[in-house]
Formats: sequence, structure tokens, C-alpha cells
Amino acid sequence: MSLFEQAESKNFDRAKPLAARMRPRNLNEFFGQKHFLAEGKLLWRLIKSNRLTSVLFYGPPGCGKTTLAQLLASETKSRYRQLNAVTSGVKELREVLQEAQSEVATGGRKTLLFIDEIHRFNKSQQDALLPDVENGIVILVGATTSNPFFAVNSALVSRSQVFQFEPLSSEEIREVLDAALKDPHRGLGKHDVVLHNEAAEFLAEVCDGDARRALNALEIGVLSSDEKPIEFTRELAEETIQRKAVQYDRDGDTHYDTASALIKSIRGSDVDASIYWLAKMLEGGEDIRFITRRLIISASEDIGNADPHALTIAVSAMQACEMIGLPECQLTLSQTVAYLACAPKSNAATVAIGEARADIREGRVQPVPTHLRDAHYGGAKDLGHGEGYQYAHNAPDGIAAQSYLGIDREYYRPVPRGFEATLQKRVEVYRKRLRGEDD
Repeated sequence: MSLFEQAESKNFDRAKPLAARMRPRNLNEFFGQKHFLAEGKLLWRLIKSNRLTSVLFYGPPGCGKTTLAQLLASETKSRYRQLNAVTSGVKELREVLQEAQSEVATGGRKTLLFIDEIHRFNKSQQDALLPDVENGIVILVGATTSNPFFAVNSALVSRSQVFQFEPLSSEEIREVLDAALKDPHRGLGKHDVVLHNEAAEFLAEVCDGDARRALNALEIGVLSSDEKPIEFTRELAEETIQRKAVQYDRDGDTHYDTASALIKSIRGSDVDASIYWLAKMLEGGEDIRFITRRLIISASEDIGNADPHALTIAVSAMQACEMIGLPECQLTLSQTVAYLACAPKSNAATVAIGEARADIREGRVQPVPTHLRDAHYGGAKDLGHGEGYQYAHNAPDGIAAQSYLGIDREYYRPVPRGFEATLQKRVEVYRKRLRGEDD
């Protein structure tokens, strides 16, 4: 490298933000993702056995997808090429693939091709990768913030190992900050900084597992302070980081994951968790109609007749939200979610319809018993329709001893909770009467 090139390189390094300068240089410096990268885990084994072919990295921003791709190129001694699916087309992709083929043909190294936001490639672009991936010409590393099982072609997913990245934990963010403060060359080690525990905890929490945001906030706070030593307090931390944007994709898996968490929290009677997940959906800009539909379903699916009022309240909430809209309807939603979470639970109606439909799909469909068939049209009586039918209102207690199904089968089994405990007693009495059994 010439002196001019060395000077250029130093100038570029000085222009980089702290997060870019502190990128790990090897796997030992990489923080997080121990569930697949720790010794003995799958990605570690793929690297050690030199059997890394095609992988898809899926997870939120700032958790190390791009960095790990670069480290994998170094670990596998591969040429590193990077494309962004937003700005690159088929032409650029084919040029990189042709270059990789030529390199292998002349006895050179494999190419590790990192494609950021790979889900942005259309089907033909993704299909263009398949031959070279299968033949081992390139090691494909695709990164996406969207669930690849929804956003990436199934043919490419089936040929790839999918690794889901998790946001860095608060402890891991603290380690990243400490490393940046200690490093005198790439980090802030030349500055006299006292990072208060409250400030570190605040940055670790508010950055939502995004190391990039935490490092950028740390750098802004240090470089904008004139005092020596720099007391990096909680107040300074609050001034150097913007209000976080909620990671919420209304069309992706975050949408469904959060809705699932809301419903499961209601089902589990955890009112606090239920309110939290509702708040996340509201902060993420979720469609109010989607939320109210899910609450109505939950009122029947998970509460049922243990509290029949739950369905009425959920439907009323939907109507109220349509009338008043946001922001006021958040109060209606909060009230409804709290009621549903605190209501007694029963899935007896859900189980009953599921078992009945399964019997119809998988077994012999029961004909309507002759005495229950319509006898109001001409010729029906000649067929015996309605013969032997007992009018229930004429029987004691309004229950006549007769079969309404034709087989002995019980679908609805009320639970001993809430109003359904009352129904349980009624059902026991009714079934005995229908079978003609004495109490």
C-alpha cells in the first residue's frame, strides 16, 4: 500500500462512526448469538468442518448480521463480496456470480456473497442464485429483517440454514460499551470517561438490543462534552439518544408474534402482560380493526361461557373504537383487554366445535334422525318424517326423552369455572333426561 493509500485509509477510518470502528475483527470479539455461534453449536460446527454453504441471517437491526458475514469470509478464507438487494439488480448479481465462477475455475478461492435485505430480491433474482449455491461456487449469506419462511423463496430457504438473531441482551450491550471505552485506537479509550451505572443501564435498555444505537449515543455524549473527566450520567445518556422507534412490521412476523403474545397473555390471565402487548401494537401503528377482531375471537375461544359477557364487551369495544377512533379508543381497548384477561377461562366451546367437525370430516356423516326431519312439505309424512317427534315444551321441565343426534356422543364439556360451572350442572341434568334416566 502506498503512502497516499495509507493516508486515505486513515482519513476514512477517522470519518467512521464509533459503531463502524468497533466492528469485531474476529469471532472472539463478536458479542451475542451464543445460541448458534457458541462452541458446539450449529454455525460453529459448520465453520469448523468447512461445510458452510448457504445461510440466511434473520433478525432485527444492529445485532451483527453484516459483521458476522464479514467474519465468516475471514474464517473460511473466502473472497468477500457484498450486494444490497434494494440497490442491486440482476445485472450486478450475474457479474458477481460470473466473477466467482472464474475465480474457482482458475483454482482460486470460493466467494462469500453477502446479500443484505435479500427478501427485496424478486423471485427471478433469488432463483438466479440457486445453481451457484448448489454447485458450491459461492457461499451465500443472506440477511433479512423479515421472516425468511414468509419473505424468501421456498427453494432458496430449503437449500439454506436459517439462523435467527436475537437482540443483544442488556449485559451484552454493557460489554460492548465497556469495550469501546477501553479501546484507545478504535474506541474512546483516549478520552477520560466515567460511565455511570445508571447511564449504562439506560442505554442498554432503551437501545432495544441494537449495539449500533448504543455506541452512537455513547460517542455523541463523549464528543459533545467539554468537561474533563467526562461524567457520563443518566441525564447525558437521555440527551444523546432519540426516542426509540418501535420495531413493528404491520405486514410481517412482528405483527403476528405480538398479536400472539397478546392473546396468549389474555388466555393466561396475565393482565399486565396483556396491557403491555396491546401498548406495543398501538405504538407500532397496528390497525385497530385487527386488534378488535382478535379480542372478539379470544372472547369466544378462550373465555366462552365461563363469562358470556366477555363476547358482548369485545363486540361493544369494536363498535366503540369505530365510533371514536384513536387516541381515545386506546382507553376502550385497555378496558376490554383488562376485562378479558381477568375473566374466568374456558375453551369448552372451542373444543366442542373442533371435535364435532373432526368427526364429520373423518367419520361417517350422521343422517338426520327420521323423527327430526321436516314434515311440512307434501309427501313428507308418507316418508315417515317427523313421526315420533316429541314437542319439548310439552315435556316436564321442557326436556323430552329422545335422541337429537342418533349416536351417543358428548362434545360440550363445561369447565367448573365462572358461569360455565352453572352450565355444567345443567348439562348433566339435561343429558340424563334426554336419555330417559331418572335423577
